Amino acid sequence: MQEPIAKYFHVGLIHPMAYPSVIKGEGPVLETLKKILEDEYFGAVEVTWMQDPKIRAIAAEMLKCAHIDIIFAGQPPLLTQKLDLNSADESARQTAIDQCRKSVDQAYELGASILALLSGPDPVDGNRKAAADRLADSLCQICTYARAKADGKPITISLETFDRTIDKKCLIGPTDEAVELAKTVKAECSNFGLTVDLSHQPLLGESISHMVVKASEFLIHAHIGNCVMSDTSHPAYGDAHPAFGCAQGENDVDEVAEFLRCLMDTGFFKKELPTRMPVVSFEVKPLSGEDSEVVVAGAKRVLNEAWARV
Repeated sequence: MQEPIAKYFHVGLIHPMAYPSVIKGEGPVLETLKKILEDEYFGAVEVTWMQDPKIRAIAAEMLKCAHIDIIFAGQPPLLTQKLDLNSADESARQTAIDQCRKSVDQAYELGASILALLSGPDPVDGNRKAAADRLADSLCQICTYARAKADGKPITISLETFDRTIDKKCLIGPTDEAVELAKTVKAECSNFGLTVDLSHQPLLGESISHMVVKASEFLIHAHIGNCVMSDTSHPAYGDAHPAFGCAQGENDVDEVAEFLRCLMDTGFFKKELPTRMPVVSFEVKPLSGEDSEVVVAGAKRVLNEAWARV
């Protein structure tokens, strides 16, 4: 593709993945966020919870000044606290819903247009239908809360698909089942959609085309990244989002190019979405001893080369 990326989508970066020290809402939040916002390569950023209201207020001003698409990553609060939106324990499920409501509040404070979430674990009792019903109810409650809190256009809730058998072992899960869930939730809540992640595609055992084409009706947001599956002893085994070029990694330039072609062919780059432009974000995380800026720079090179092949 000879035309610039910016004509088709905004490149995003997931702040708490590129800088893992902030994943619990603490640490060098402003210093690391500033590095992303200063980089004009990025037209979008994905931020997560920020525990200190003063830090959050400063971040909100920085984000507004940067003129950038903002997505709120609601996955870290759920994952780090082991919260489950499809729990059979109603008290536990309510705790997860309450956390997501707090994430909605912070997302509005920070100017986000999408709040991304994930399902809870695949149920040990094997009753996925009941778990999916509970998850749909939880998501509807969160979507309704987001609409009620809106002063203008409401935030859209997006459910990201994760692996079911290798690492996160989430209920959602396979793209086919994500789409069925989306039909249920979308029938009640207009502010809902799906997120797919190239780094989760091998873990799900799906082809790139199947994942993108199947999700396309509800797709509002995408991630690109890498994973390791072939060696359980590898430090990046599972859903660790290692740098592109990582030994035994599943994704690199060819896979990113195919993913982008599929997004283009299904009309993702022409859709009217909650963000100003479609967003495709890097989800890359430095391993021990690696430098965040170097990992991010490598991801940019991969995307540039992949885009030239589209």
